[in-house]
Amino acid sequence: MNGSGRIRVIGGNLRNSRLEVPDLPGLRPTSDRVRETLFNWLQPVISGARCLDLYAGTGALGIEALSRGAGMVTFVEREPKLVAALKANLARLKAEARVVADDAARWLKAGGKPFDVVFMDPPFADDAWAEAALRLEEAGWLAADAWIYVESPRGASFDLPANWLPHRQGQAGEVAYALYRRTPADPLS
Repeated sequence: MNGSGRIRVIGGNLRNSRLEVPDLPGLRPTSDRVRETLFNWLQPVISGARCLDLYAGTGALGIEALSRGAGMVTFVEREPKLVAALKANLARLKAEARVVADDAARWLKAGGKPFDVVFMDPPFADDAWAEAALRLEEAGWLAADAWIYVESPRGASFDLPANWLPHRQGQAGEVAYALYRRTPADPLS
């Protein structure tokens, strides 16, 4: 998607709410169809979950999580126009969340309280999947049984931690998406 516009929340208590989207080159919000599929997969675990919308962009994934009962969402986004739009959308929707205006790779270095669900959808041009996954693991950002959503270009190749087990996956156009379930690392390996 290139150009200003709106996307809508698919389900939950904010269903059909519109999110204002700024005009930025390369901005690619997760499609309605993919978000609906993802949140059908996450439905049993999203209520009360601590969520991280890493590379938040429009914040559509995190706002969808809030709409469906997530306990809290942290959004990380480096682009000032997107940070401003995200804060404005959250305020208009009266949705409480933490918005971090920082580069995801830099922010992940600090480590913090583990998240139950992580949405990892970096700008495709950044090729950041393997590095972000490694930092999520090494810095303690993931709960022992966390769920990690990964969106990437169709056919992209990158390494993810061995303890991220594929749960479900799909494709929509030129986009591949997958949901992983983290298992505790084997202390003997």
